[in-house]
Amino acid sequence: MKLILSSAVLAASTLLFVPGAQAAGGHPMGFFVTSQGIGNGADLGGMAGADAHCAKLASAAGSGRTWRAYLSTQSTDGKTRGESARDRIGPGPWYNARGELIASDLDELHISPNIIKRTALDENGNPIKGRGDKPNEHDILTGSKADGTAYFPWEKGDHTCSNWTSSADGEGSAQVGHHDRHGGGNTSWNSAHGSRGCSQQNLQGTGGAGFLYCFAVD
Repeated sequence: MKLILSSAVLAASTLLFVPGAQAAGGHPMGFFVTSQGIGNGADLGGMAGADAHCAKLASAAGSGRTWRAYLSTQSTDGKTRGESARDRIGPGPWYNARGELIASDLDELHISPNIIKRTALDENGNPIKGRGDKPNEHDILTGSKADGTAYFPWEKGDHTCSNWTSSADGEGSAQVGHHDRHGGGNTSWNSAHGSRGCSQQNLQGTGGAGFLYCFAVD
C-alpha cells in the first residue's frame, strides 16, 4: 500500500529549517553572528561599513530586512557620549536562523538573552567556533558596555579601534563579547574584555576573527 502524504504535510516538512528569509516556526531571522569578518582587523569601514557587511551576508542568506551591526562608538570631542549599540538595533523581538527566540525586547536582550553557543548562529544557521574549538573564535566585536551603551568620555581608553576605522596596533583596543558565554570566568555576550589590539592578527590572538552581531531593525 502506497503512503500518500497530503500537501499540508509536505509543506510543513519544508519549513523545518529555511535560513534567512523565513526561519522555522514562521519567524523571520532577526539575529545572527557573521560567518566571516571583513578581514581588515577592527577597521570595518566605520559603522556604515559594518552595517553593509551585515546586510550583504543576510541578503546572501535570503533575508531582505534592514540590518544593523551591534556596535557602539566613542565621542571624539571628549564631552558627549558616542552612539550606543542598543539604540541602533530596533525594539525586537529577534529570532535566530532556526527560529529560536533570542530576546523579546531590549531589556531581555541585556539582562537574560538566549545567547549561548547553540543559539548564537551565523546567517546560514551554522554554529560559530567557541571555547574548546580550534581555532577559538568566540570574541565578537561590540565596543560596548554590558548594558549595550557606549563608553563615557571620562572612561579612558579607546574601546572601538577609532570607531571601527583602525587596524593598527598600539593605538587602541576593541571591546568584545563571548557568543558562547565562556572564557576567563566572564559570561558576558557583549562586554567580556578588550582585544590585544586592532589588527587582524591581534584579534585572532585574543580569541576572535573580527565577527559581528547583526540585528534586524524592522
